[in-house]
Amino acid sequence: MSFTTSSRAIARIVAVLALTGLVALVAPRITHAGQDPVYTEFLSDKAVDGYDPVAYFTDGKPVEGSSKFEAEYKGVTWRFVSAEHRDAFVANPAKYAPQYGGYCAWAVAQGYTAKGDPQNWRIVDGKLYLNYNASVQKKWMTDIPGNIKAGDANWPKVLE
Repeated sequence: MSFTTSSRAIARIVAVLALTGLVALVAPRITHAGQDPVYTEFLSDKAVDGYDPVAYFTDGKPVEGSSKFEAEYKGVTWRFVSAEHRDAFVANPAKYAPQYGGYCAWAVAQGYTAKGDPQNWRIVDGKLYLNYNASVQKKWMTDIPGNIKAGDANWPKVLE
């Protein structure tokens, strides 16, 4: 066996091992991606992309949370800007967590799931809703009561 053939064989083995490691790392997320009760970005365990869900209610805008103030809820990590926000969330997560697990409210109303974007949000009747993007949010806002009614009817069946 020549050095070149040996080098290629080693390169193939390394590539297979690397791919195997990657598959082992991402397979659990791929297998359950559509069934997670809380939306998180691919290969992340951060709800609301790491934004503080309490800040929508207290500050009236999305604010990135800090790794210094975290809590676990429904199997994912939630970040907050302060201990006070974290403690408020822990005391009543249903009050602050986005509806439909942070999936896009429009998509859930239509019977499927899509990413919820923390920059496209709205509080309606004391509940936080996220949408995929500004364009989708405009569609959702054309009939908020009807879309919430449809979303509530579809949730959590859309996770199946």
